[in-house]
Amino acid sequence: MDQEFLDLSVRLAVENVAAGGGPFGAVVVRDGTVVATGQNRVTAQNDPTAHAEVQAIRAACAALGTFTLTGTTLYSSCEPCPMCLASSLWARVDRVVFAADRHDAARGGFDDRAFYELFDRPRAEWEVPVQQRRDVNSPAPFDAWLASAQRVDY
Repeated sequence: MDQEFLDLSVRLAVENVAAGGGPFGAVVVRDGTVVATGQNRVTAQNDPTAHAEVQAIRAACAALGTFTLTGTTLYSSCEPCPMCLASSLWARVDRVVFAADRHDAARGGFDDRAFYELFDRPRAEWEVPVQQRRDVNSPAPFDAWLASAQRVDY
């Protein structure tokens, strides 16, 4: 069944290109049934986080009424970028299956490979500074979270 859902993700990606979007499609499946699909909407929505996988995860969570997608598989037309991979892990999908890889994406002008390579380097070498500025109040949000009776663990 993997091939059927991979084919769907690729078809969604190709259709999205024809509609003026990016070449990415994704499908969330549970028990052999499509729960949700997503297409890259970055330029259409002026949202750099609107990748196909994130769109599919958001739609699947809405459809299932939960923030966890345990028991699902995410199929993607391309290897998920680090953001999409992290989103998949946070959503607790059971599996991620993809067609094209980061090298195919780089050939198409998408910098997924560059991000993977960046994460392999020490932060001090990054072009964009990512720095901690810790003070006495830094842990306050987590103290409030741990003390909250309404906390929903995830």
